[in-house]
Amino acid sequence: MTLAPPARSMEASSFPSSPPLPMPPIDLRSDTVTRPTAAMRAAMLAAEVGDDVYGDDPTVNALQAKLAGMLGFEAGLFVPSGTQSNLLALMAHCERGDEYIVGMDAHTYKYEGGGAAVLGSIQPQPLPQAADGSIPLDSVRAAIKPIDPHFARTKILCLENTWHGRPLPLDYLAEARALCKERGLGLHLDGARLFNAAVAQGVPAVEITRHFDSVSVCLSKGLGAPVGSVLLGNAALVEKARRWRKVLGGGWRQAGILAAGCIHALDHHVARLAEDHRRASELASGLAALGLKVEPTPTNLLFVRVPEARLDALRAAFAAAGILASIGGPRLRLATHLDIDDAAIERTRQAFAAALG
Repeated sequence: MTLAPPARSMEASSFPSSPPLPMPPIDLRSDTVTRPTAAMRAAMLAAEVGDDVYGDDPTVNALQAKLAGMLGFEAGLFVPSGTQSNLLALMAHCERGDEYIVGMDAHTYKYEGGGAAVLGSIQPQPLPQAADGSIPLDSVRAAIKPIDPHFARTKILCLENTWHGRPLPLDYLAEARALCKERGLGLHLDGARLFNAAVAQGVPAVEITRHFDSVSVCLSKGLGAPVGSVLLGNAALVEKARRWRKVLGGGWRQAGILAAGCIHALDHHVARLAEDHRRASELASGLAALGLKVEPTPTNLLFVRVPEARLDALRAAFAAAGILASIGGPRLRLATHLDIDDAAIERTRQAFAAALG
């Protein structure tokens, strides 16, 4: 009887090796890059919809009412972006030839295409800001124009919260409110990261928004919705903004699919912003330990200075580690958010260490 040859050894080395799984990307460019969670996608898929131009999308209406109630306003208007929300606020507060006072480096003035001037014929009066983003109120008072045909009419003061990751002090907001009331000005908040500010300061967001006549709230940054901002104000201001939204091409139809993602974000992603803040703080500490000059903030943004001679090495280290960041010069802004976990923080620290040698 002929015996069968012995079975070949099933050692792993006898099989072709599988390529390593790609590392999940780490995107630190901004908190705008967040992607909807599975639960958010399910909520969006199940959303009731109507035609929002006619005002009968039930999910859009629910979002507007929910956020207005949370933040102490009569009404809200769901719009595609924070840029449009801020523009609508300015056009609702002001007429042609009016003026708004704003920080010299504020988003509404510097990074929104000059829309207030281009589309609203509203003149900006930019003023230097303090390190915390506040505009010194003595400067605001001095900038208010007298009632005279020679001048644009000063109508509104615009503030931004957070400012480069720093919440505006609550007592400053109260003082700004008092000045605007005294001088008959409106007060608008670009609240792109309003909930980050509230979580960092340990207060309900309404403790911030109660000082303002109108607020723009972005839901597609740290809160993780894919699209959308809401402009809040009294009913008359929001109705005026609704007309301007249509004029500017911002009317949309079955937008409840998007609004459902925003509602989910408000219900489930506000308290967890504290995790983003913690991770930003831990990354700041780790980079400082490498000898880098770091500007931490109480929220999800941090700034770090890298020696110019090491920037190319950092770009290479980031590319190898699958990290995305805007490296245009020695001062980098990094943003933590819903898609950044603890492992991503450590991988980022290691990439910096590799670049520094």
